[in-house]
Amino acid sequence: MSQDRLESFETYKIARQLFDDFWKDSAIAGQDYRGRELVKQQIRSLDSICANIEEGYGRGFGKELPQHLKIARGEARESKGRFDRMKHVLPADLIAQRVAALDRIIGALTNAIISIERKKNS
Repeated sequence: MSQDRLESFETYKIARQLFDDFWKDSAIAGQDYRGRELVKQQIRSLDSICANIEEGYGRGFGKELPQHLKIARGEARESKGRFDRMKHVLPADLIAQRVAALDRIIGALTNAIISIERKKNS
């Protein structure tokens, strides 16, 4: 049985791990009522990164894939900004780790989008 191409996409693996890591982080951030509001939004945007990559891959490798990757990249940027704002409810070293993962995701999605669009235009 062949492996699903999505499962071999390293950026997707990082996004899934980040979602799982934040699941644990949310217990810390959710102790404060203000943190609970940020947690609600952050879990949605981290989930949306994964969901848009999944949907893009699910629709094939036509014009819709770059669009879904762009949406995933936007959600990653949103999540990165929110982690910066969570400095009041999460430890600085944990935030730095999560932001570094998001930087990797944003960079890899940007490279994937550029690559797909170049192939499409050649």
